[in-house]
Amino acid sequence: MPSAPCKPVFSHTMIYSMTGYASATRNLDHAVLSIELKSVNSRYLDLVFRTGDELRFLEMPFREQINTKLQRGKVECRTYLQVQPGMRSNPAPNAVLIAQLAQLNTAVRTTLPEAAPLSVAEVLRWPGVLSDDQIDQRILQGQGVALMESVLAEFLASRAREGEKLAATIQDRVLRMRELVTQVTPLLPKVLGDYQDRLATKLREAVANLDEERIRQEAGVFAARIDVSEELSRLTTHLTEVERVLKKGGAVGKRLDFLMQELNREANTLASKSVASDITGIALEMKLLIEQMREQVQNLE
Repeated sequence: MPSAPCKPVFSHTMIYSMTGYASATRNLDHAVLSIELKSVNSRYLDLVFRTGDELRFLEMPFREQINTKLQRGKVECRTYLQVQPGMRSNPAPNAVLIAQLAQLNTAVRTTLPEAAPLSVAEVLRWPGVLSDDQIDQRILQGQGVALMESVLAEFLASRAREGEKLAATIQDRVLRMRELVTQVTPLLPKVLGDYQDRLATKLREAVANLDEERIRQEAGVFAARIDVSEELSRLTTHLTEVERVLKKGGAVGKRLDFLMQELNREANTLASKSVASDITGIALEMKLLIEQMREQVQNLE
């Protein structure tokens, strides 16, 4: 009894899905920095940043970090900085900024005497007046870059887990297609034999003294028309290439998408040449399997 085909063991080079999610936070004394990454499939790498103005300067270093790790996918990066009032030290007013506000207040009221002076509450709410509300940008960038490295590691791990599942699904479909290819070849001699018998009967009924050579010629033409040996050979070659690409790993999505097109082309030809319900059924199942693989491939990086 023949043994069942074994699934190939994939290499250590990961296959990544374009779907992923990760988030992390870091305590910065009186504030908490949060980064969230999520992605869906896309033909190219499309980065979207959603952050407040106070963190806009982090976009460029974050973009560089992400570009070194990802190749495809629509990636959304959300960054938050939340001040924790209960965690802050006693705020110290920024004397230089207060002096500047006083000068501006005097200048405005000189020109517009009826303008109301700045209140203490308004001065304290002014950005930067309470120095404890501000974090040195160099410190914030260093902490942000380190946090992004951590988030990216988890993000890649989530994409790798999903990619492994997708690759296993594709491999299952490849094995089934190999089984179908092996089923077609033994059917062809029977199809040709049945046709030759039917042809001989019809021709003998129509022509009284028909020689056997004419029957063999007609059968030969029919055999050439339904010959799918090249299609089966190319199907096998493409399936082997799919397995090779999966085993190699890395950014495989575009290559596999091309192979799905080639597999579908051969399955269509097989169906168009079919003159037997068994072969037609096999070709249709192949097309279904290819479509299932194509859906998975669309999510691979």
